[in-house]
Amino acid sequence: MDLGLLQREVAEIIGVTESSVWNWEHGTEPELQYNPSIIKFLGYIPFDCPDDTVGRLAWYKRAMGMNFDLLGEAMGRDPEQLSDWLSGRHNPFRKNREKIELFLENQEILYLSGQ
Repeated sequence: MDLGLLQREVAEIIGVTESSVWNWEHGTEPELQYNPSIIKFLGYIPFDCPDDTVGRLAWYKRAMGMNFDLLGEAMGRDPEQLSDWLSGRHNPFRKNREKIELFLENQEILYLSGQ
C-alpha cells in the first residue's frame, strides 16, 4: 500500500498469482519457496531470528525458502537429521551444534559480502 501498488503488480514482482497475494494479506502463510522473493520485495525479513542455534537454523531455512533436501545439500547433512533437529525430535550434540554455528556464520559472511 505504501508504494501504491495493486495486488496484481505485487504478484508480478514476486512471481506469484494475484490470489496468492490476496491470501497472504488475509492470513495464509506463503509457501516456503516464495520467501526469498517476498523478502527482496519488502527489503527486510519480516520474522524474528531466535538466539538459539537450532532456532537460527530454522530461521535461515525459512528465510532462504529451503526445504530439508536443499538445506541438507547446502550443509552436507542428512535432510532427515535436520528435520529431527528442527522439529525438536532430537537435539544436536555439541559437535553438531558447533558445525551448525560455523555454517550459519559462513552464510552470514557470504550474505554480507553479496555473494
